[in-house]
Amino acid sequence: MKTLLLKNATAISPTQKTKNLSILIENGRIIEVSPEGKNLKADEEIGLSNATLFAGFIDIHIHGAVGVDANEADADGLHKVARFLARSGVTAWLPTLVPDSEENYLRAIEAIDELMTTQHEREPAARILGVHYEGPFVNQAQCGALRPKFFKTFARGDELKTLPRLKNLNAAHLITLAPEIEGGVELVGELVKQGWIVSIGHTRATVDVLDRAREAGAQHMTHFMNAMSPLHHRAPGPIGWGLVNDDVTCDVIADGVHVDPLMLKLLLRAKSSARVSLISDAVAPAGLGDGEYKIWGETISVINGRTSNERGSIAGSVITMRDAVRLMLSLGVAAEDVARMAASNPSRLLDIDQDSGSIEEGKRADLTALDDEGNVRLTLVGGRVAFNGL
Repeated sequence: MKTLLLKNATAISPTQKTKNLSILIENGRIIEVSPEGKNLKADEEIGLSNATLFAGFIDIHIHGAVGVDANEADADGLHKVARFLARSGVTAWLPTLVPDSEENYLRAIEAIDELMTTQHEREPAARILGVHYEGPFVNQAQCGALRPKFFKTFARGDELKTLPRLKNLNAAHLITLAPEIEGGVELVGELVKQGWIVSIGHTRATVDVLDRAREAGAQHMTHFMNAMSPLHHRAPGPIGWGLVNDDVTCDVIADGVHVDPLMLKLLLRAKSSARVSLISDAVAPAGLGDGEYKIWGETISVINGRTSNERGSIAGSVITMRDAVRLMLSLGVAAEDVARMAASNPSRLLDIDQDSGSIEEGKRADLTALDDEGNVRLTLVGGRVAFNGL
């Protein structure tokens, strides 16, 4: 494979910003990070004097984009989303499935499996790392835009058979559940035994139930503050519990709609950037603009960038990770902290941080360059140019 040299880069790591670097890439990996001026040679050179280099963004919660919904897509449709994501600085993602029939689940998993098998042969795009099931083991009282008719409890113990797994042995399997449902805590323990990453969400769980779920292995929370009972001084619930437990991480939709910017600042003050990941929670209309769209059996309206379903609930977002990064930077959050939230924290959650999530020698060359306005100028996936807007 040809070597690639990124020159005059300002690189952002989770701990510091370093200017005037040369980054040499070979066989899809960063093989050297050196001060500018060292005589490095490569088959191709790209100058980054007008951009800032981040580790590629990792979106662990995204339902679709550009008219494609993960529950309905084939492998080509998923690759269309992946191409769009690369243009938005995302280098890896988890297609996220809403509660559905067993038949549709199986078809969706087969499509994800197919793209995971063939994505290295296709035009460079954000790579799929696995799957995220948002539900079906969640609380009907906090359904949000999910469809309650497909919700399940863990009453008999065999309900996990309805969640097909990916064939790829390295695939991540993330699931969002509410531990207060019937059999919920036992479900957490069983999933953890089987290698799932368990996240708490769409929940009204009390503190004692949340403590038991944590002991069973659930240590992350989905779109924190959304689709969970609100914080109250006599009933702290999931939000209060999540804020004070340092061993619990969370993700957040930083679109300025789902969570007020002031609350984002509060979240970072309580949790620190080391425990928060950014997500898009984007749905199929992302990238298409305002309008009305048929998703999940109902009409979802997008007006001024805000989604709404027929029940009046927010139905996901139409942002990208680039937009979330841009908002956090606009709030005065340091670029190093944003780098943690957009890349290193999600990679740690998925247990791939030895290979991805930061700009270091030996790691994958999954990289995103932003200009001063937060626009994506370059995206590399495994050292291959997936987007070049320089």
